[in-house]
Amino acid sequence: MLLSKADIRLLEKAGYNREKFVRFNRQGFAQLRNSRGYCVFYQTAKHRCRAYNRRPLGCRIYPIIYSEEEGVIVDDLCPLAGTVSKKEIESKAEKLTRLLQKIDSETRKLNARV
Repeated sequence: MLLSKADIRLLEKAGYNREKFVRFNRQGFAQLRNSRGYCVFYQTAKHRCRAYNRRPLGCRIYPIIYSEEEGVIVDDLCPLAGTVSKKEIESKAEKLTRLLQKIDSETRKLNARV
């Protein structure tokens, strides 16, 4: 899951250490870390997110995701994928597009400084 600067600040404000939840991919994008195939905030025993009230915007938008091949789609890996309405897809698609543009802009600025 890609993270914006605002996502990172929100999680830090909640007391989470950036070093524990952020990793940078080869292109310089900030992403949530995974542990054993799950987001670092996901509690497998309780089947819930430790940071649910402070979760990143991408998590709030899920199961709407961006696919390089197909564009904005519903993630078919999500058990609730079949329950997403057309109206919800349209609404979340707009939010996802804005979020990805913001993250791309932030990353380009950061990479330009390096």
